[in-house]
Parts: sequence; C-alpha cells; structure tokens
Amino acid sequence: MRRRHLLTLAAAGAVAGCARGALPQRADGAVAIEAPGGGASTGPAGLVFPKDFGWGAATSAYQIEGAVKDDGRGPSVWDVFSHEPGRIRNGDTGDVAADHYHRLDEDLDLMRDLGLKSYRFSVSWPRVLPTGWGAVNAKGLDFYRRLVDGLLARGIAPVVTLFHWDTPQALQDLGGWENRDCAKWFADYAHTMFTALGDRVPTWLTLNEPKTVVDVGYTAGTHAPGKRDRRLANVVGHHLLLGHGLAVQALRGTTAKGRIGAALSLSPTYPDDDSAAARRQATIADGEENRRWLDPVLLGRYPQDWLATQPADAPVRAAIKDGDLAVISAQSDLLGVNYYGTTHVTGTGSRVMRHPTSQATWQEIDPNGLYDLLTRIKRDYGDIPLTITENGMATKNAMLDQDRITFLRDHLAAAHRAIAADVKLESYHLWSLMDNFEWAEGYTQRWGIVNVDFATQRRTHKASADWYKTVIARNGIS
Repeated sequence: MRRRHLLTLAAAGAVAGCARGALPQRADGAVAIEAPGGGASTGPAGLVFPKDFGWGAATSAYQIEGAVKDDGRGPSVWDVFSHEPGRIRNGDTGDVAADHYHRLDEDLDLMRDLGLKSYRFSVSWPRVLPTGWGAVNAKGLDFYRRLVDGLLARGIAPVVTLFHWDTPQALQDLGGWENRDCAKWFADYAHTMFTALGDRVPTWLTLNEPKTVVDVGYTAGTHAPGKRDRRLANVVGHHLLLGHGLAVQALRGTTAKGRIGAALSLSPTYPDDDSAAARRQATIADGEENRRWLDPVLLGRYPQDWLATQPADAPVRAAIKDGDLAVISAQSDLLGVNYYGTTHVTGTGSRVMRHPTSQATWQEIDPNGLYDLLTRIKRDYGDIPLTITENGMATKNAMLDQDRITFLRDHLAAAHRAIAADVKLESYHLWSLMDNFEWAEGYTQRWGIVNVDFATQRRTHKASADWYKTVIARNGIS
C-alpha cells in the first residue's frame, strides 16, 4: 500500500443518502477546437495552451533533500518511521535521497535547462524549526532562501508547500495532528515562512494531500506515523484542515503578497454499473474521497452524508468546535489539484479497476477523469483558479519511458479540454521532476522525468524530460 492508496470503502462506512458530484456520467469526447475566453486553441501544430501558462514540475522535501542531520535539522516522523524495521521496502530511508540539499545549484540549472516556468517544492518543517516551534534554525531557513532566490534568478516561479507530511517528531511526541494544538503550531511555522519569504514567493500551498495522511498514515498505518485507528484518523483530518485555515489567516496578517490555497488529492468516483446500489455507493465514495475535503475548504461545511457516516460517539464530532469551519474556509486564492486516477465502485461498495494501471498498481490511468474532475470543481465550487500540483506515473521503463510520455500527453490533452470549457486552470506540475524516495516503496518506483543514479547522484534526462522540454518550448502538445 502506498501514499495515495485508496482505502476500501468499508473503512469509510456506508450510509444512505444522495449528494451532488458523484460523477455518474463519463465525459469522453473529442478535443475542443476553441476555448471561449480561455486562450487555449487547436491548430495544425496541435494543442496550444494559453499564453503565460505555468509549465512546472513538483517534488517534496523528504523525498529528495537528504541531509537529514545537517545544519541543525531536527527529525521528522518520516525519519523515525523509515528507520523502523519492516516499514519501508528494502529497508530504504530518505537519509540521502537525491541529495538535493547539497546539489541545489546543479538542480536549479537542470530546471532552467528544461525550461520550467514554475517549480513546486515543499519546506521541511523540522529543518526550519527543529522542534516544530520556538527558535528558527537560521541555516535551515537559509537553504530555502537560496532555493527561492535561485529559482527567481532563473525565471522560475516558486510554488511553496508548507506541509508535505514531515511533521517534526518533537511535535509528534506531543500528539502531533491528533492534538488540536498542532494546527496552531503549524500556523506559527507558516507565519515564520511568510515573514521570511513572503516578498519573493507568489504562491503558497498549505497542506499536501491531507487525505493521504488520514488514509495511509493513520488508518492503514503504512505511512508515518504508522497508526491504525480510523476514528482517530478523522480527528487528524479535521485538525489538518484547521491548520490550513489558520495558515491562510496567518498569511493575511503579514505583508506577504502571495496567493494561498491547499493541494488536495482528488479522485472522481463512478458507479461500476447503472444500478441504484452502485450509484449510491459512488456517492458515498465521492463524499469520502472528495467532498469531505473540498466542502470544508471551499464551502465552509462538511457534507451531511459524510457526517452521517460518523457515529454519535465518533471523536471527530467532538473535535469540530464552533467557529472551526469559518476558519477552515478562510478565503483561498486558488486550489491545488493532485490527480492520479479514478475510482469505480460496485453496488456493494467494492472498488474495481476499469483502466490500465501503472507500476504503482493502485493507480488507475484514466485521463478523461481529469477533465471530469476539473469541470466538476468549476460546476460545484465556482471559478476558483486551479493549478494541477501533481500528475504523473511510475514506470519500469528506466530511460526510454514512452509510456510516461503517452500518459503525460493524454492528461495534458484532458487539461486542455478543461481550459476550453472555461475552467481557470493556470498551471501544470508533473510528478516528479526527478526520481526520489517513494515513501513506503523506498527506491523501487521511479516517478521522475530525470533519472537519478542513487549510487553516484548523477542526473540524466529520460526521454520524457526531453519531450516535456519541447512541450514547454511550444506551449503545447503536438
């Protein structure tokens, strides 16, 4: 089981009810010829994206930085978890990873040579605040200053994620996200980053995939911190969202000019057949996969059908205090969308795979689902600006990764269709810039368009990197 593994629906519970957005209808079809007001177009050369579209790539701190004990960095939950026997495939850890911390200039030049317009990365919370709060580690903060300045000097816009799962272990020892105070500790850390870099960072993302923390870190237990308690997991989910809202408020309290939002992992859900039972289960699944995250952030409420799955004595009910949802729904400027595939469910609530999978067998490759998702967000949540913050696949094809090129091309075509349908999609960040530590899978899965030889740390373009470089130069796909 991996970081984006979708739980069996039984873990979420079942409840009768009907809600919008279960996406029972497919949206397969031809690419649009024009984009009214969107700037995307189709011509003899292929699909052209709007002027100033943000072509980017994404990484996260623990997966690439290494240097886990250098320059005053404190341990995170992943440092502890990855060193526990049996947790990570082959006993791998992120101790060195892609050694990005020591190879910053080389990697910045690599991004420039690819032509990236945008780079999404995460800050290691314990590198800046070794115990999660208190005195700032100047050397750790300086690393991110150099990273941001290096990006700007190369004409690349920084997109900074504040939390990509590396909770400081010192805070975990105090209960971590199970403790309501963790939301405030996170907001204080966010304020530190806004104060330090707010004059240079145009886009901030608060949380990356809170759903994955809940489902895999606290329910399945195969990610840090390795707990298996669904009732507790839902409390963690609420506190994560509260931390998001407090961080948004913290930004508004500074002189930082950047925009802010969350990066959510979303998976369109479809009934496996036309039966009433399958459609009902698809609605239930949509509540768990999507609406329990989107609705609080963008509408200021939890879905009633999702709340109905929580027993009267469920701890999450007590965790939701008066005023929390007003904080959680503090006005976001944009929404980050992580998209890896779709979910199909039967009338009994079981998941079935209806499309090919990648090397990561949980990933059902369905580009049309991206179009459905983006247009659904516009339909149900309004015209909030969107950025695709993650989209990619793992493959066994090391250097000649034509399957990845096909995947990226097809998903970009779906994104183009969404822009043609007036979705305010501003940018695309493929996952991932380079091969990295892939959480519970260690180094057995390769998600990068740049190959990393972990023995020598040599970086080499895969075929997909050269292809993506051409896409960026053309501002479109042929």
